[in-house]
Amino acid sequence: MKILNWLLVIAGICGLISVRMLEGKIFYDPFLEYFHEAIKNIAFPRFEWGKLIAGHLFRFMLNLAFSCLIIQCLFKNRRWTAQGALLIIIIFAITFPIYLYCIHDKFEIGYLFSFYMRRFVIQPLALLLIVPMFYYRKQLEKTGE
Repeated sequence: MKILNWLLVIAGICGLISVRMLEGKIFYDPFLEYFHEAIKNIAFPRFEWGKLIAGHLFRFMLNLAFSCLIIQCLFKNRRWTAQGALLIIIIFAITFPIYLYCIHDKFEIGYLFSFYMRRFVIQPLALLLIVPMFYYRKQLEKTGE
C-alpha cells in the first residue's frame, strides 16, 4: 500500500509538471509570450476576457486536483486534504481578481507585481507551503504536543 501512495504522489507531481509543460497547447493565455519575453516594451496582447478567465479556471481546477492527490497520498487524512484545498481556493480567490485587475489596468500597477500575481494564479505555489505545514503538524501529533 505504501508503494501505491508514493506512485500516486509521483503521478500528482507529474500531473502538475504536465500542466506546466503543456500550458501553451491546452490553455488560452495570450500573456504567456508577454511574460516569457520579459521585455517591458513588448506590445500588450489582445485577448478575450471570457476565454482568458475560463482558461485560468480550468488550469486552477487541474492544479487543485493534482495538489489534493499529493496531499491525500502524503498524509492520508481527508480532513487535511479538505483544509489544503480550502487554503488553495482562498489564495486563488484573493489573487485571481487582483491579477484580472492588473490585466484590466494593462499592468500599469507594475510589471513585476503583475508577474507575481500571475504566478500565484497559474502555479500551485500554495502546495509548497501546505506540504511542510502539514508535515510539521504531523510531527507535532506524533510527539503529543
